[in-house]
Amino acid sequence: MSNSDLLGRIRQRYLTLSKSHKKIADFILENYDKVAFMTASTLGKNVNISESTVVRFANAIGYEGYPQLQKELQETIKTKLTTVQRFELSKEHQEAEYLTKIMVNDMDHIRQTIDQFDYDLIDKVIEEIIHSKKVYILGLRSSSVLANYLGFYLNFILPEIHIIQESAQDVYDQLLNLSEDDVMIVLSFPRYSKRTYDCVNYAIKKSATIIGITDGMNSPLYEKVKYCLIAKYNMNTFIDSFVAPMSLINALIIGVSIRKEGVEKNLEKLERIWDDYGVYNIK
Repeated sequence: MSNSDLLGRIRQRYLTLSKSHKKIADFILENYDKVAFMTASTLGKNVNISESTVVRFANAIGYEGYPQLQKELQETIKTKLTTVQRFELSKEHQEAEYLTKIMVNDMDHIRQTIDQFDYDLIDKVIEEIIHSKKVYILGLRSSSVLANYLGFYLNFILPEIHIIQESAQDVYDQLLNLSEDDVMIVLSFPRYSKRTYDCVNYAIKKSATIIGITDGMNSPLYEKVKYCLIAKYNMNTFIDSFVAPMSLINALIIGVSIRKEGVEKNLEKLERIWDDYGVYNIK
């Protein structure tokens, strides 16, 4: 385990900790999935130690304060929590409190995504997408929702959009014609699907340009792709909250539509087709 990982750091420094700090360390090591969402006060109550001692513990193992410790612990457990563990976390809150907390967290993650928005990077991504021969979109498991949404709208803008589906047809069959002239947009969020990374490695061998959309620099996708867009991800329940990634995807779609010539004509053609076949006309 990496020394930068909170659990690894605790184990490394355990023998140098005071008696009260060892009590906190023991509790975290045994209940890290729950501690990730506890306040310093709540953690202190669970081990019969003051909140200020919890804060000093965070300092003792190298953090500026408890919020930094908690943030790193949340990052650490992203790929470790099972669906059952995540469901158990959601049961520990009152219903009204939790419903509000989910929406507030979603808003906060959009703000964080905006704060780290790299305009130069997304400009390069848009250019790669527009000038590619074909665009393949890969998002498996829960990320397939994002992939289908992105593909649905890019199909109105660009002529060659291919959404890789988890179906009876193997994903590699769908990537058969992938080439160095193509772009593959890969969406990957915890818990990261192994099949996604098998496909990424295949695309690397084909010399395709790979654009990643993921939750942070700790994601296994980050080091593998040419361009990587970051969107904060919420994992407070057993479901995946993709509000911030969806917002980033919206911005990407609009960026491509503004830059690409002929989009208005495409949309006018679509409106005529929809009108001819009564797609939206309910009689």
